[in-house]
Amino acid sequence: MNLILMGLPGAGKGTQAEKIVDKYHIPHISTGDMFRAAIADETELGLKAKSFMDAGELVPDEITNGIVKERLAQPDTKVGFLLDGFPRTLAQAEALDQILNELGKKLDAVIDIEVAENVLVERLSGRFICKTCGATYHKLFNPPKVAGTCDRCGGHEFYQREDDKPETVRTRLKVNIKNSEPILAYYKSQGLLHEIDGDRKIDDVFKEVDQIIAK
Repeated sequence: MNLILMGLPGAGKGTQAEKIVDKYHIPHISTGDMFRAAIADETELGLKAKSFMDAGELVPDEITNGIVKERLAQPDTKVGFLLDGFPRTLAQAEALDQILNELGKKLDAVIDIEVAENVLVERLSGRFICKTCGATYHKLFNPPKVAGTCDRCGGHEFYQREDDKPETVRTRLKVNIKNSEPILAYYKSQGLLHEIDGDRKIDDVFKEVDQIIAK
């Protein structure tokens, strides 16, 4: 089975990917892992990608698509694959269709884990750090045992990184939403898109994911 897993930051995509891989024993292929492997193996495309990354530039689509094709051509994908982090644009989605066609493969499903923006902001902006010792907490998932007091050092001063502040998180989410909308529409038009409510317990979300895969 050949799957794409989509979802905004904080939607729980990583957790669901782990559960899919554990049950179905298909390779979890993320863009980051593909790039790291191609660079480590010093493939021609990997070295080209590295030159752009070292210069702080975006890797062009033709190189990214080539690395994806190389990875999807490897023997472990015969049983299927779970793509995560690709495609990121409509052009990449169209290129993926061509890649799969050339490799004699086809997509079976695109699973999008949906969580409301305000819930994601709360999840992603909940992290805060002790100023004294650097211990990390989350107001929802890992608060200090005593409110306002660090478990580790007893300090009372905390701060939030710029990346974790609600306004920064909200901006990042809006960019992700704008980028993902045409991709979701593309797969919906092909009858491949399955939208899942991700604002539930992890096992409940996976139960629905599992039902989609079983079909």
